[in-house]
Amino acid sequence: MKHTRSDNSTPPLKRADNKRNVERRAVALPARLTWKDQRGATRFAMVLTRDISDFGVYVECKSPVSIPLFRLVQFQLEREVRQSDQLLGPLQQGRVLGAVYRVSPPSPSRVQGLALRLMVDPRRISAFDVEPVRATA
Repeated sequence: MKHTRSDNSTPPLKRADNKRNVERRAVALPARLTWKDQRGATRFAMVLTRDISDFGVYVECKSPVSIPLFRLVQFQLEREVRQSDQLLGPLQQGRVLGAVYRVSPPSPSRVQGLALRLMVDPRRISAFDVEPVRATA
């Protein structure tokens, strides 16, 4: 006998089912987003990181902002926190280009959140993480 689910919903992913290639690190650091709005005016917002990975960052905005999906933004950690041991070289250097790929709207109990995909060359990241290995015979 075959049993099927009648509610057509998919079960939530378990921690073991995490398909990410790199781990996220829970880090709360002050940062700044800079972007151009639809009229070409430069806008900025103060944000707080919640987690960072090699290729992405999730930030919470102190005040609601109007940034559409796929908008390119400049992400920059505040100067006094750039030398943290939990950060990779590209984030320590200064501005990193990123694209907004998820917007979590604000609610009475939560602030607005943005997920950013960082436009970092994977070769540039690996240069900071791993020393070159020489081939031996």
